[in-house]
Amino acid sequence: MARNKLSETKIKKLDKAGIYSDGDGLYLRVRAGGSKSWFFIYKREGKRTELGLGGYGQGTAPISLELAREKADAIRQRLARGEELASRATFAAIMEDVIKVKTATSRNEKHRQQWAMTLRTYAKTLHGKPVAEITRDDVVETLKPIWESKPETADRTRMRIAAVIDHAKARGLYTGDNPADWKGGLKELLPARQKLSRGHHEAIEYQLIPTVMAGLRAANGVSARAAEFACLTACRSGEVRGMIWDEVDLDGALWIIPAERTKPGREHRIPLSERAVTILKARQQVATGDLVFEGEKEGQAVSDTAIVKAIRAISKGTETLHGFRSSFRDWAGDETHHPRDVIEAALAHMVKDKTEAAYRRKDALEKRRKLMADWATFCGTAPKK
Repeated sequence: MARNKLSETKIKKLDKAGIYSDGDGLYLRVRAGGSKSWFFIYKREGKRTELGLGGYGQGTAPISLELAREKADAIRQRLARGEELASRATFAAIMEDVIKVKTATSRNEKHRQQWAMTLRTYAKTLHGKPVAEITRDDVVETLKPIWESKPETADRTRMRIAAVIDHAKARGLYTGDNPADWKGGLKELLPARQKLSRGHHEAIEYQLIPTVMAGLRAANGVSARAAEFACLTACRSGEVRGMIWDEVDLDGALWIIPAERTKPGREHRIPLSERAVTILKARQQVATGDLVFEGEKEGQAVSDTAIVKAIRAISKGTETLHGFRSSFRDWAGDETHHPRDVIEAALAHMVKDKTEAAYRRKDALEKRRKLMADWATFCGTAPKK
């Protein structure tokens, strides 16, 4: 079979979706969106295997025609020597190893369960496949049934599939680009994530927060205390529910959430207002274990459902616990002169601008302490009739 059918000039002119051969197993795939990627196909004992070699002219490590040919030659030489190009380890086998690694250091039982559940439930179609043979099309077919109906779960599943493939690559069990990477080709095959309907967490208008907080303070029970504390700190539900005493410095009025318990995956320090510290001291008097907000079952955190019920019993609406964060953000933006970056830091939002992120290395703790004190004062104002 002839080789070197393609040229750099010809490749740059290719705009029609399809597969173009360079000869002897090396191919260039052009997708409808314009992206181009290399792959190598070989057959052994009637079994067809496709190996991804990387994207052409894209990503952080673009593969030129010359480099693609070098990679193809290396594969041909190994095949000629009768070498196995990859292990036949299945996706399921590697998946279980990854679950152990990813959940070993997490203190959040719910997080551990979700990691395992998404892969075991929603990635079932990949379980029996040799990890070395999984293609982007396999990933697409796995995600299609839930991509629009359960977008958040689907994207988490995609990221966890990608983690399994990365684990396999690190062990030398997979070669080529990760087929579950969003920018590696999936974005041309699935609806863009920002276009999916995820809905918004319903929030209480910030003008009504003093009324709701007064009702929570008057209510008994751990659910009301957890809801009030979540509002005062503007933290996420899972962070509050999974809070343990080792994370708290009452003397320093500081709560430090470790990286493995935060959504951005980095440590988050929260300055505590006087009312927040009062709540914790009261909880400390009745504590029986590590959890600050322990539910009815010993050793288990109060449920998200119970906290939301406590909120809705007062608001008479359909608000969510996460909605407190939106209330805080609206109040801070509309009613205060605190800088935007300080407000965003209080919410533990990641800075999207890489240049800004590089310069803003500190977390503005003392500035946030003033911000959270102002928020607590607002939350404690007398409700308007």
